[in-house]
Amino acid sequence: MLKQERHRRILDLLRRDGRLVASELPERIGVSGHTVRRDLAELSELGELQRVHGGAVARSPVAGSYAGRERQQVAGKQAVARAAAPLFADDAIAIVDGGTTALALVEALPHDQRGTVVTHSPLVAAALASRPGIEVVIVGGTLDARAMVATGAQTLRAYETVTADVCFLGVWSVSVATGISSRYHEEAEVRRLMVERADRVVALASADKLNTVAPFQSAPASALTHIATEARAFVSDAALEPFRELGVEIVRPST
Repeated sequence: MLKQERHRRILDLLRRDGRLVASELPERIGVSGHTVRRDLAELSELGELQRVHGGAVARSPVAGSYAGRERQQVAGKQAVARAAAPLFADDAIAIVDGGTTALALVEALPHDQRGTVVTHSPLVAAALASRPGIEVVIVGGTLDARAMVATGAQTLRAYETVTADVCFLGVWSVSVATGISSRYHEEAEVRRLMVERADRVVALASADKLNTVAPFQSAPASALTHIATEARAFVSDAALEPFRELGVEIVRPST
């Protein structure tokens, strides 16, 4: 098998299964272990995948700028929001992350939704201003324009005082191998604490974010109770089964 064919086969398996186990690849593609290790190294250098202990996962495809993320996977984010919205029970205390999927969640909530939202996103807070049944608590800090959220010591101190029923967590990437990860360190640190402050933790993850990795980890995948995603994530059950084995419930929109 030519190198280009091997690379294409490896990437096809990665897209289908969500994660590659290096020890299984020689038999699956019919080459030696040395060839597999060399191919994975080359694909990593090309930015096609991320090497992790024992194998590889895909790199996060999320755009670096907030404006870029606003244009990415709009329909998928709306589907994720519809899946997640029923997990916000009336009169609950909810931590809502920043980001474009979190804004879609706000739009998907019923107009008569009751409860309290704690958020470090000024955009999420503003979007909730017209909801009379929702009390909004804004967490301050230093605005990170790349993510349009507050970060820093003030943000962390504020979240340390919160005990919530549910946290709706925006994610760059989530995988069983590398956990919940983000592109920016300060954003990842805030998410690390948010995960600890809620009874249930719901990752808002369109299909392209599943089984990928970003530079800074916030928590292991086992910290999640739910992943809200879209229907197309269910095309390959092999990509979702490792999350279910951790006890994470995968939810998608009913329609």
